[in-house]
Amino acid sequence: MQQARAPRHRSERTEPSFAGAFHALGELAYGGAQVSASVIDLDSDERVLSIDDRIVLPTASVGKILLLIEVSARLSDQAAPALEVLDKTSKDLVGDSGLWRHLHAKSLPLADVATLVGATSDNLATNVLLREVGLESVRARTEQLGLLRTALLDLVRDSRGPDDAPQLSVGSTAELAWLFAALARGQVVDALTSSRVLGWLSLNTDLSMVASAFGVDPLSHRGVDHGLQLVNKTGTDAGVRSEVGILRGPRRGIAYSVSVQFSDRSIASRLRVLDALRAVGFDLLEYVH
Repeated sequence: MQQARAPRHRSERTEPSFAGAFHALGELAYGGAQVSASVIDLDSDERVLSIDDRIVLPTASVGKILLLIEVSARLSDQAAPALEVLDKTSKDLVGDSGLWRHLHAKSLPLADVATLVGATSDNLATNVLLREVGLESVRARTEQLGLLRTALLDLVRDSRGPDDAPQLSVGSTAELAWLFAALARGQVVDALTSSRVLGWLSLNTDLSMVASAFGVDPLSHRGVDHGLQLVNKTGTDAGVRSEVGILRGPRRGIAYSVSVQFSDRSIASRLRVLDALRAVGFDLLEYVH
């Protein structure tokens, strides 16, 4: 059984040290995992936590953020109407995360398809959107944003062969934290595009990693809860856990990104990673609250 976390009290002059995050991620690194983390204070733009934040690691579904940005930009340009109806096909079908493959509806408006990606990281919806806008357009938009170490590499596949990209997406936590800070400031393409992306992501139901420390309702956290407001996106694959988000509290706001690549050889290995990510979340909570 996990021991209760001892509260750490601070005076007005004492800043959080992120010692828990350093220790937890350090333990994973000593155990052979690759770890990376970056945290940006949204008020000062200071990078208050940096752990190997420029290395490139697999980020699984985190890369779907780049697809949502491209879709949102097209809506802002009116190059694609929000109510344009998209059909799911057998070629788009893929397992794992998402709801659409379990629904009878064969067609949905484009904006609803994007909502499914934001809320449940829907793999089928992701592939439908990629078929609509094209992976090359997503890559071009990523380059326009100045991201050099972060990319959506492929559509979602049940299995990856030798001719497929080895990962769905990769990224550096430095770039991902910057990207979310820019979204928070309305600077990704424009304010409307940024706001729309954050609206989709605010429905995300996966609070199993860093955000598990924040105590908000996984199914309803679009508003302010005990002074906290969260928008996040996670990525999960075999041996990969990654999360990027924005957390605002009574004292300040942050953009954060944490990625871990590890040997997923047992449930104990996986739980150690999740415990470490939760420890990072406790330090983030202390920083903003």
